[in-house]
Amino acid sequence: MRSRNRSIRFKIFLLLLLPLLSLSALWGFVLNLTMGDAQSLLRANTLYQTLGVTSIDLGLQLQAERARSSEVLTTRELTAVLDGQRARTDKSVDDFRQAVIAAGNAISDEARLPLGNLNAELDRLGPIRADIDGGLGSRLDGLNEYNRILDSTFLLYDHLVAVSDLDIYQQASSLQAVGMAREYIAREHSLILGALTDKRLTEPEVAAFTEYATSRRFLHARGLAGLDVELRRPYVQVFSTEPFLTFATMEARIVKTGAPPPDAAGWHETIDRLTSRLDELNVASSDALAARASRAATRTIVEISVAGGLGLIAVLASIIISVRFGRRLAAELAGLRTTAVELSRRRLPDIVERLRKGEDVEVDMRKEVGAINMSGSAEIIDVARAFASVQRTAVTAAVGQAALRRGVGQVFLNLARRKQGLLHRQLALLDGMQRRTHDPDRLEELFRLDHLTTRMRRHAESLMILSGYAPGRAWRRPVPVIDIVRAAVAEVEDYTRVTVENMPDGAADGTAAADLTHLVAELVENATIYSPPATLVQVRGDLVSNGYAIEVEDRGLGLSEAEYATFNALLAAPPAFDLADSDRLGLFVVARLAERYGVKVMLRRSPFGGTTAIVLVPRTVLADPAEPAAGDGGDRAALPSRTRKKALAVVTSGTHAGLPRRVRQANLAPQLQDAPSEPERPEITAPEQAEPAERSPEEVRDLFSAFQRGAQRAREEASEEGP
Repeated sequence: MRSRNRSIRFKIFLLLLLPLLSLSALWGFVLNLTMGDAQSLLRANTLYQTLGVTSIDLGLQLQAERARSSEVLTTRELTAVLDGQRARTDKSVDDFRQAVIAAGNAISDEARLPLGNLNAELDRLGPIRADIDGGLGSRLDGLNEYNRILDSTFLLYDHLVAVSDLDIYQQASSLQAVGMAREYIAREHSLILGALTDKRLTEPEVAAFTEYATSRRFLHARGLAGLDVELRRPYVQVFSTEPFLTFATMEARIVKTGAPPPDAAGWHETIDRLTSRLDELNVASSDALAARASRAATRTIVEISVAGGLGLIAVLASIIISVRFGRRLAAELAGLRTTAVELSRRRLPDIVERLRKGEDVEVDMRKEVGAINMSGSAEIIDVARAFASVQRTAVTAAVGQAALRRGVGQVFLNLARRKQGLLHRQLALLDGMQRRTHDPDRLEELFRLDHLTTRMRRHAESLMILSGYAPGRAWRRPVPVIDIVRAAVAEVEDYTRVTVENMPDGAADGTAAADLTHLVAELVENATIYSPPATLVQVRGDLVSNGYAIEVEDRGLGLSEAEYATFNALLAAPPAFDLADSDRLGLFVVARLAERYGVKVMLRRSPFGGTTAIVLVPRTVLADPAEPAAGDGGDRAALPSRTRKKALAVVTSGTHAGLPRRVRQANLAPQLQDAPSEPERPEITAPEQAEPAERSPEEVRDLFSAFQRGAQRAREEASEEGP
């Protein structure tokens, strides 16, 4: 998951975002519900002021036109009264349709269907009137056509009272029932009004009247049962008055006898008084209920405003508090992260580097790396303390490891020095034995032993280098690079396979000559070990712009690119020596020596398939070659008298009894020719292909005797001169 790589600040933000969004959504949902209630109440009030008022008037005008039409359907004679009523009905229809336009979006989707049905029924007024004027249809059929229009009107009323307030909805429904009961009274009156003219009711009309009376009583009972005390009291008072009681008596008699009332004037007076009172009461009750809905809407809006405002404040406060705590927690974690990163990337590496350099480090955290001071949450403080404990443990372990490494280094150093002293004594014994021996075979064995001793001395010096100390061999004057290379070749067991090509003049500082010799010897020995015995190892050098470059090339199998990269990284930045990695002992020694003098060593693949080691000695280590001493003769640079490497060429083109033939002082430095030399064994270097004449054993013995005397004089001179 990509989110795993996000910052802790981002994850805290996501953690806080979900509950905050949920809280905001919940607040919005509740606000929407309550606002919906308020809007429904306001919408109901708007509908009452537009559609409600006009539809009530429309219903009254339709009822009046129906009553006048009942008389015409009986007498079949048109009257001016009917024409006037039709005009008032048409005006009411126009007012109603204008109110529909004014209501606009206040009309709900549920109310638009009954509204459309009512408009369709109102459009039928023209055909209904034409049938009446033409004398078509019965009296009951004509009245039923008007009843259909009024039924559509009351169906619209049912959708106009769809409010969310349960109490207001119940009162509106009850008033609707009372209003519908008023409609049935009007239907009874219309039917009786026509019957009073011809003094009779047909059987279908009696059945219809009975149905109207039954429905009227049911609706009155239902309406009164649903109204509260305030709205029911006026209706109870009306129903206990003389007009209603008289009407109820007449209604019951008509149902029972099936004949119109005998007193037409009494019927008209009773109906007029009752309907007038009921119409006034219905309008007053509707206005009261509308006012109540308006007050409820206002109260709901106020409550919503207060609750919504408080809820919004709570949401904002939650957001602010969450953001602040989130930022504080993120800051604490960021501080802890910064401290941990600084500890891992700067403090501890600095301590390890100081320990690697041999500096003393105190375990006390406040002195070395400083204490980890964190404030904030208890968990953050606990983690900071844990980091401090880990830091203290790491520093203690690093100091202990450094002390152990120094102890091991001291062991290496003591062993190396003891071994070096023993090897010097062994070399002195070998010199004495060589001086006393004239047998060529024994001399050959002594020289081989001397060569092995020299290699052992180099290994002892390697232990000192790995321990962080310098071997201590140095010279006052510069040493020619060619002598350094030849001395290095002489320290290799398989020196006969090494060829040293012509190299331009160059000299190294005497203080670095021994270490450079050691460095080159390690690379040459590595080349001879990891190449076939029948192949040659070539050593060449050249002056370059940055110093002096020495190349050691073998014909082995080479290495992979990854191995070259690993070894070059080790040579460029030598790590602390690992006792478990003894296979790379030579590379560690080379890396330490190169780091000491700024020498760059790089391994790369040779064009012949083997490995080429490039040693770049910087100009800071190079020096001008020393001038030859007076009387030395020759034009070669002088080899320092302190060197224990004898630049003696070994000629291998011919042998005598297995003994390599040597040319007396053929390749010695001028100071070594008939002069004292260093108390070192002669260096055996790559052969220079000379072809001397065949010598007898006596001549060979004299040759080695002269060499021994020269070596002795060199040791004496070295002891007098000092390092």
